Amino acid sequence: MNKNYYAILMAGGVGSRFWPVSTQDFPKQFHDMLGTGDTLIQKTFQRLSNVVPKENIFILTNEHYNDLVFEQLPEITKRQVVLEPAMRNTAPCILLATLKIQKENPNAVMIVAPSDHWIEDESAFNKNVLTAFDFCSSHDSLMTLGIQPTFPNTGYGYIEYNTASNDTIKTVSQFKEKPTYKVAKHYIEQGNYLWNAGIFMWSVKSVLNAFQKNQIDLFNLFQKGIDVYNTALEDDFIRDNYSKAENISVDYAIMETSDNVFVLPAEFDWNDLGTWGSLYDKLDKDSSKNAVVKARLLAEDASGNMIRTESDKIVVVDGLQDYIIVDKEEVLLIYPKSKEQDIKTVLQNVKDKFGKNYG
Repeated sequence: MNKNYYAILMAGGVGSRFWPVSTQDFPKQFHDMLGTGDTLIQKTFQRLSNVVPKENIFILTNEHYNDLVFEQLPEITKRQVVLEPAMRNTAPCILLATLKIQKENPNAVMIVAPSDHWIEDESAFNKNVLTAFDFCSSHDSLMTLGIQPTFPNTGYGYIEYNTASNDTIKTVSQFKEKPTYKVAKHYIEQGNYLWNAGIFMWSVKSVLNAFQKNQIDLFNLFQKGIDVYNTALEDDFIRDNYSKAENISVDYAIMETSDNVFVLPAEFDWNDLGTWGSLYDKLDKDSSKNAVVKARLLAEDASGNMIRTESDKIVVVDGLQDYIIVDKEEVLLIYPKSKEQDIKTVLQNVKDKFGKNYG
């Protein structure tokens, strides 16, 4: 396996749309959301280790999740975990991890991947990642993997690519924000739009050049710590300086402002597992199209429901269609799937009425 290949596994999010299972103290990436026996972060680490040496996989997460990371990934070392003392979106933590990797290996080529995506065809994923690594090793490029749209989804950003070339790897024309249904339908009809999966590949040299060109203040802030990265003094530097970083995503920071951005249309299936509905789509269903995780279901006139409990609880449902039913300790959620995007608001209302310890 190529020792110049590295990975940054993003594991700092809260996943509030998966409440009540996903909470501030125990977010979704540390749960076995699909009932497979592995948590999402474990599945992602295993997938990345097929193309990247395990010791070269770095975990970016909030400092509150340090113990969870080591419990679920016991094979990693402290060197591989970058703890964020404050929430500052994706650009600061990616830059910080990249500087650490550059100091260790200036020839590194890396993939940045969220910890909570679901990819079944891992051989196709491996193939696409290696293709991207080869390209990034020989080109000054920022690359992303784009997902072929299967319907006009309004919950994803889109990537428009240039159709002038027949090459497998496409030049990105522009990134598009989450569209209306009408606009998303137009994108599908155009044929040169892909879903933005938030999976990136580049050499450390290319991405640091992009940060230096487009985000000089952010670059200078973290470049100051280069002497202490990968030493015992690193934690003190991060604690003193991380909160000074701008709260900005890597998309806004460098991808949308650079002119050397490419996209590889992915050949693998993909689900970002962002909501209960997206989880429902990935699970096997019974004859009434109910998806069940860790529950024993007795259903009458009940269909299209997403049902999840703890410890194989018996659930009896009658006369309910297209609902999310989640039972976790002191919280029972019974909520229409059609309103799943509102679960964030529901969570805030629960906190306001019953206390912050329920979120």
